[in-house]
Amino acid sequence: MKLLRFGAPGQEKPGALDDRHIVRDLSSVIDDLAGDALLPEALARLRDVDLTSLPAVPADTRIGPCVGRIGKFVCIGLNYADHAAEAGMPLPGEPIVFNKWLSAVVGPNDDVKIPRGSRKTDWEVELGVVIGKGGAYIEEADALAHVAGYCIVNDVSERSYQIERGGTWDKGKGCDTFGPIGPWLVTADEVADPQRLALWLEVDGTRHQNGNTSTMIFGVAHLVSYLSQFMSLQPGDVIATGTPPGVGMGHKPEPVFLRAGQTMRLGIDGLGEQRQRTVDA
Repeated sequence: MKLLRFGAPGQEKPGALDDRHIVRDLSSVIDDLAGDALLPEALARLRDVDLTSLPAVPADTRIGPCVGRIGKFVCIGLNYADHAAEAGMPLPGEPIVFNKWLSAVVGPNDDVKIPRGSRKTDWEVELGVVIGKGGAYIEEADALAHVAGYCIVNDVSERSYQIERGGTWDKGKGCDTFGPIGPWLVTADEVADPQRLALWLEVDGTRHQNGNTSTMIFGVAHLVSYLSQFMSLQPGDVIATGTPPGVGMGHKPEPVFLRAGQTMRLGIDGLGEQRQRTVDA
């Protein structure tokens, strides 16, 4: 299933994409695409719904973040071998973990705000993992059974805040609008292998990132298991799993960063596309 949320910011309703790519309103079935609605048994009930019996949503309706009431937005740094090489950094021995603040979450096609005083706002297309069945101390062999589905994440980053301002990476990762997710939450049964997905990103029509999740250092199952050693994972938690090479910071001969008035377009095989315009905060 391709599940989504639609409507004005803060007023999103749950929906699903039918076989004709028409968005159907699921609000008579579930109150939101959040929490317990993402449990395996709840998703199984949704699969039995006749989508054609539900109201169609106008085609020009805004698509919101594909998960509501997110509890944690956990991110992984330097998780692609070719991206670590681009950054001139050694391969990590364990996953590098940081967070995005929930106020960063926006829809897949919403504007991205360049923070005031920003000099180095950058892009990062990433595979997002949405937890369905929660748990702690999850065995790696069982980890994929805890995944409700997958989505696109743009891990927008302000590099000077991240690297040059002291402290943790979180300063440059959680600015408002720095976490577009969606357009769809594609349920795990429709993703045959999360480690065989092509992902890409363009700025103003120029392709900067071309990668594949096969070059991840730590795969999805390992990440879910690893994170569950440090925190309980709960339905609706989102994990951004790292980015392939081609970020602006690594551009040669000189880094290239975002400015207001540009357009990012990004996608992952089978998970749809995002499109964001950059604006001044």
